[in-house]
Amino acid sequence: MSNNKKTATIVPSSPPPAALDKADIGSEISRRSLFSWLSIGWLAFIAATGGFFTMMLRFFFPNVLFEPVQTFRAGYPDDYTVGEVDLRWKEKYGVWMVRNDEGIYALSTTCTHLGCTPNWQPTAKKFKCPCHGSGFRITGIHFEGPAPRPLERFKITLADDGQIIIDKNSKYQQEKGQWTDPEAFLKV
Repeated sequence: MSNNKKTATIVPSSPPPAALDKADIGSEISRRSLFSWLSIGWLAFIAATGGFFTMMLRFFFPNVLFEPVQTFRAGYPDDYTVGEVDLRWKEKYGVWMVRNDEGIYALSTTCTHLGCTPNWQPTAKKFKCPCHGSGFRITGIHFEGPAPRPLERFKITLADDGQIIIDKNSKYQQEKGQWTDPEAFLKV
């Protein structure tokens, strides 16, 4: 007996050539787009690292506050009139120069209540704070309002050439008895 059975061989079928071009077009990444994304990534990394090292470098330098000069020359004693408050140093240095029959002293323009700048009222012969109404006599003594103490005085001396030198680094307070210090008042 003979078997006439034929064995069938299975041949895998491949997609037609036209289908090769249409396989997942949206997920395909070209070399050019890959390199552009990698470049952007590296640039972002370098920028972040540079920012970090800049902050680290800034940490090693101190914060410096540049303030105006605290010592200045205020002219000659004859430049000031007896019984008047001179306002020429108010804006630049925060100092009123006051001359009376005995001499000259330098008053701070800062109110002792909350730090506002009082105004000199020549008709009333007093300093009046616009913030909360504190009043100070020409000597700097407080007499009205919420200010807890008198205005401060600054160190005042004469230079070798006869000019007045004001040093704002040294302050004198009346309530501590410092106004009697020879450098808180310049006898002329």
